[in-house]
Formats: sequence, C-alpha cells, structure tokens
Amino acid sequence: MKLKVIRTQYEDKFTIGKLYADDKYLCDTLEDKVRKKGIKIAGETAIPEGEYRLIWNMSNRFKKELPLLLNVPNYCGVRIHCGNTHKDTAGCLLVGKDSHKGYITNSRKTFKSIKEYLQNAESIIIK
Repeated sequence: MKLKVIRTQYEDKFTIGKLYADDKYLCDTLEDKVRKKGIKIAGETAIPEGEYRLIWNMSNRFKKELPLLLNVPNYCGVRIHCGNTHKDTAGCLLVGKDSHKGYITNSRKTFKSIKEYLQNAESIIIK
C-alpha cells in the first residue's frame, strides 16, 4: 500500500496536508513547520519530503501500537498519531479534520479509522 501526504498549507508554526492511500483521500494532517533543507529545530520542524517504510510497533511514549516511519534522516520515533495542534507533535504526523487554522479535530476517531484501514496491509510506504 502506498500512502501519500500532500502538504497544502504552509504556516509559521505548522503545516496542513491531506493523506491519501492509493489515491483515496483518508484525512487531513498537521505537522510542524516545513523548513529549508538542512535546517532543523528539534520538536518544531516537519520531516523532510521523501519515501519511508511504515511499520506498526509499540510506542514507549504512548504505550500502544502506532505506525512508525523508518529511516527518516536526522529523526527518530516519527509516528502517525492523534493530536490537535503543532504543540502535540515533535516531527510526527497528526491526523484528523482541518477545521480551524492551526487545529485539527476528530483526531481519535480519524486515527481509529486509519488504523482499521492500514493494519492488515503487508507493506506500507509513505511519501
């Protein structure tokens, strides 16, 4: 399965996008700010564009299985998880519905539906 994040809105502290699975729209995303190549502020910078393998494994921080993006340059522990604002992420992708500037809603419900959609896929790549 191929996932694709299309970033659509670039703001001072956050980035909004849309998540697709094999060209089917799944949800909106919220990430930290996209910065110029080579510039990273810990906990405040979106991951670089690229193609990453995604696996499900146990998150020590969240105490449950979450999707983990592998081999993201200069990042570790990049996951897809619930949250509402840029303060809820440190390089991870938050999923939900973009309803207010800088805020996504229905994150838990959205994550649950994404989990059901992705969990049985044998191989997942996110771009």
